[in-house]
Amino acid sequence: MTNLNEPVLEGRGGSDYERYLRTDELLGLQKTPEEVVHRDEHLFQTVHQASELWLKLACIEIETATAHVGRDALPLALRLLTRANDIMALLPEQLHMLEHMSLVDYTIVRTVLGHGSGFDSPGFRGVHRVSPALREAYAALLTRRSVTLLDVYARAHECEDLYQLAERMITWDERTILWRFHHLKVVERIIGGEVVGTQGTPVEVLGKRVGVPFFPELWAVRNDITRRSKLGADGHGMDAERQR
Repeated sequence: MTNLNEPVLEGRGGSDYERYLRTDELLGLQKTPEEVVHRDEHLFQTVHQASELWLKLACIEIETATAHVGRDALPLALRLLTRANDIMALLPEQLHMLEHMSLVDYTIVRTVLGHGSGFDSPGFRGVHRVSPALREAYAALLTRRSVTLLDVYARAHECEDLYQLAERMITWDERTILWRFHHLKVVERIIGGEVVGTQGTPVEVLGKRVGVPFFPELWAVRNDITRRSKLGADGHGMDAERQR
C-alpha cells in the first residue's frame, strides 16, 4: 500500500510540498540572524524578494498576453492582463511594510546595501521591457482591424474586445504608476525627499519619473473624447463620431 506521507518528487526536503516549492532553497535566500547587521534586514529582504517574485510572474503574463494579441486571441490576452493587473495591485501594500522600520534603523541596514538600487530590480526592468511590446502589439491590432483608438472608444459596443483590451492596458499603466508613486513615498518617508540614493540619484529624480505612462495614447484619447463632447450642443462631437 502506498504511503501518501512519503515524498515521490525529486529534490531536497522531507515532503513533496517542500520539494515542489523548493522551500529549502527559498527560505535559505535570506541572511541568517548571525549575518545581519540589524534584525530589520529580514523585513527588508522579505519585502523585496517577494516583490521580485510577483513582478516576475506579472511580466510573464504580460509577455504571454502580448503574444495572444498578436494572434488575435483576445479572450486569452484579457484573462492574463487581468491577472497581471491584480498582481500589480498587491505590490504597494507590501512596500508599505518597510514603514515598520524606523529611520535610524534603516540607516544601519543601508550600510550593507552597497550600490543596490531599485533601478537595478529585475522586476522593475522587466515591467519596462514588456510594456512597450504590448503597446506595439495593440497598435498593430488596430491597424489589422482598420480602426483608430478613437473609433474603439466612440463605438465601444461595436468594438467590445478592443475596448476591453484597451481598458485592461490602461489599468496596467495606472497601477504601475501607482506602484512607482508608493515606492517614492516609502523612500521619502524613510530617508527623506531631498537626499541622494545608494547610486547617487537624487530622490526628487524619482518623482519626475513616477507619472510617465507606457501607453500615452490611452490617456490622450480621453482628452479627445472630452473635447469632442463639448461640441455636442451644436450637433457635432461624439454623436457625429458614432454615426461615421
